[in-house]
Amino acid sequence: MKNFYIVIAAVSLLLQASVCYAVDWKKLHEEADKTGLSQAYANLEQDPSSLDGYYLLGLVCLNLYDDAEAYRSFRIILAAQPQNLQAKWGIAEVLRRRHDLKKSRELAEEVIKADPQFSPAYITLAYIEYIQMDFNRAVNLADKVLKQGKDKVDLSNYVRAYLMYAGAKGMIAHYGGPLSKIFNGTAVMPNLKKAQKLQPDSSGVLFGLGSFYLLAPALAGGDLNQAEAYLTKAIEADGLFADAYVRLAQLYRLKGDDEKYDFYLSRALTINPENELALDIKSGKCRFICPGN
Repeated sequence: MKNFYIVIAAVSLLLQASVCYAVDWKKLHEEADKTGLSQAYANLEQDPSSLDGYYLLGLVCLNLYDDAEAYRSFRIILAAQPQNLQAKWGIAEVLRRRHDLKKSRELAEEVIKADPQFSPAYITLAYIEYIQMDFNRAVNLADKVLKQGKDKVDLSNYVRAYLMYAGAKGMIAHYGGPLSKIFNGTAVMPNLKKAQKLQPDSSGVLFGLGSFYLLAPALAGGDLNQAEAYLTKAIEADGLFADAYVRLAQLYRLKGDDEKYDFYLSRALTINPENELALDIKSGKCRFICPGN
């Protein structure tokens, strides 16, 4: 009910918003990482017409996997500012999470064309390219964010850029020949370490390290014990991180524990029934690598 009253108050006020509104997106992205849902709502109760408040609420909801509430927040901004690029990106990110990759791609590319410095849109697009197995483009998009420098990018998206760069390089190495395995494979861990230095407790960083130790051959540093430790910590840090459950399921299958394999894969699909990694593993296609195959 609280949300309903905030929205009703905001709609009437936001329609009068000035066209010169411009969000300090970097500041708000970093603030969202430190803001709880109750505080985000409290901010809006104090100022129901605040576009910054709605953008912050949308970001907090994305962090909490409440995509429906995030979508509503970004739509309220667009009702006041139809060309607001940050809100358009927010919609693109929600659509990506809903697996509507075509519409998400179109919006993300529109945002990048209008503002080539808006790094979150590059990250959204990089995830789409990764899922669609264009790993070279995923690397290029992540690299664009890294080249902007961490002073121009919010910390979480800068870390995501390192993680995407590392993950996509690993996939290129997997599908490439001996030279590719050397050139691209050796780029994975250094970039994971750079991400770890910036956000050591990030679930994404823990997942990236755990995936490396799970998927890398023993000669290249693979270690199932390390993989289990990092992937378990990733889930402890983020209990709704579906991909981490999938990789843990794979690990337990390697260890011959079919009960835990079924449990963790089922948990991933309960969280996200359309999770691409889970469906790929369940189908046996293993496009995103099945260790031991």
